[in-house]
This record gives sequence, structure tokens and C-alpha cells, in this order.
Amino acid sequence: MNVFGNNDDHLRLIEDKFNIDVASRGTKLTLHGRKQDVELVEKLVNDLRTIHASGEILHLDNVLRLMNLRKEEEKHGTGYSTAKDVIPVPSKKLHIRPKTLGQKKYVDAIKRSDITFAIGPAGTGKTYIAVALAVSMMQAEEVSRIILTRPAVEAGEKLGFLPGSLQEKVNPYLRPLYDAMYDMMDFDRVHELLTKDIIEVAPLAYMRGRTLNSAFIILDEAQNTTPEQLKMFVTRLGFGSKAVITGDVTQVDLPKDKMSGLEQAEDILKGVKGISFVELSGKDAVRHEVVARIIEAYSDNDNKK
Repeated sequence: MNVFGNNDDHLRLIEDKFNIDVASRGTKLTLHGRKQDVELVEKLVNDLRTIHASGEILHLDNVLRLMNLRKEEEKHGTGYSTAKDVIPVPSKKLHIRPKTLGQKKYVDAIKRSDITFAIGPAGTGKTYIAVALAVSMMQAEEVSRIILTRPAVEAGEKLGFLPGSLQEKVNPYLRPLYDAMYDMMDFDRVHELLTKDIIEVAPLAYMRGRTLNSAFIILDEAQNTTPEQLKMFVTRLGFGSKAVITGDVTQVDLPKDKMSGLEQAEDILKGVKGISFVELSGKDAVRHEVVARIIEAYSDNDNKK
């Protein structure tokens, strides 16, 4: 039932998408159609079986994403399956894996590079995947701490006028990073690691003058950094550390007379050894299916302008 879907819903969806006939009897499937389509669906069903074997409950959105991935494979000939590519995190209920070819390229880039830039629209998993890999690497003792930061543009990086402690001042700006962390780890464990500064969450301004060794550092919303701020950040990297810089260059909140550091970095740093750039698009959106269509519609509108 998990693989075929309630009332064989998954199989009916596969039939419609790939224009083949799927017949099921017990646990046996028979596929009729063009050889190319049948081979593709066989791979897709094996993906679903692999995910089921990991203990994950399959929903229609899982099946839709895997179908889209297999369609991409047919187009580009990648031979890639995301089903086995689980990122291990402490939460036993959570199964995190790249769900698109773009996300797979992103995960691979982070693993092989010292600094990875992920540029793309909201909903493409830029921050979530980075946090998952950070937690996974800390669990495997490949890094000794995690540092999460983003520019507090709405407060102009001048946080002194806000009430409360530093943590209370920056919490509204860093909430998405906390949310991802709490998804993957027990609440009390996250609180303990924050108290011990093993996980550090701070505004970008507080990175100045530091050298960060054996750390996984994530700079979120980097489109809202100035060129000077981004240069300051990438030069904080110490021995045994990785940095991931995420942003959406279509959502810059800086004053109009200021250039985005993220846009400039792509021109200056592309091709530098140890640095990777990954472009994500609406096809990599893993929120509600309509989100991908919204992203594409806005992108088309921007292109017309």
C-alpha cells in the first residue's frame, strides 16, 4: 500500500504521467508500453521501494517529485536516483534527501567544496539542505560546531535600539535557521548546544575579526549583504571548515544605491579552486506544487520586463 498508494493512487498517477498501462496483482506489477517508458517506470518503482524500505511514509508529493526527477533523467541521461541519498540527522522520523537534480548537485558541491554558493528562489531547499548537512557533519564529528548567520537588513545591522539580549534582538531575523534546526534535532538538545556555543546563531555583523576553525558556517539571505560584508564573511574561513552561502538575487532588500555582494561574488569568485556555485530554479521547489508554478510565472514576468 505504501509503494502503490491507497487504492493504487500512485500507480494511476504513474500511468498518466508516463502513458503506460500498469497492472497490479498482489505484490506483482506488470508494465505495458514503450520500452523506454517501461524502463523509466521500473527505475521509479525501485526508487519508491528503496524509500519504503527506509521506513518513510510515501505521499503523492513524493511520487510526483520522483516522477519529475525521472523525466529529467530521461532528458539529460544522468542515471541518478535520489532515493538512496539520505542525509543522516538525529531525528529518526525525518528522512532528508535531495529531491531534484538541482538539489543533488547542491549536496555534491557542499561535500566537495570549501565554500559553496547556492543561488535560487524561495522553496528550493537552499537553507534546509545546508542545515541538514551541517547537523550530519557535526554528528559524524567532521566539524566541531555550527555557525548560522544572516544579515539583519531590516534593522540595518544596528540592533542596539531593539529591546532584550542579543539573542532576543536577532531571533526574528534568524527564525528560519532555528526552525530547520528544531526539525532535525530534539528541542532540548538544540538548546543545550546553543548554551554551550556549539551551535551559534548570530547576525552577520558579529562575524567581523574572527577566524572560524573546524566549523560549518551558513550565511543565509546573502543577497542582502554588501560586497564588503560578503568579502569579510568568506575570509573568516579557518582550517577544517566549510561555508555555505545562500541567497535569491531577485529578492534584494538593500537600498537601491547599494550593490548586492552575492551578485558581485559570482563575477569575482566563479572559477576559484575550492569554491562552487549552484543555480537552483523553480524546478527545484519542494514546497506545494503551486510554488514552482508561481516562481516560474514571476521569472517569466521578469524576463518580459
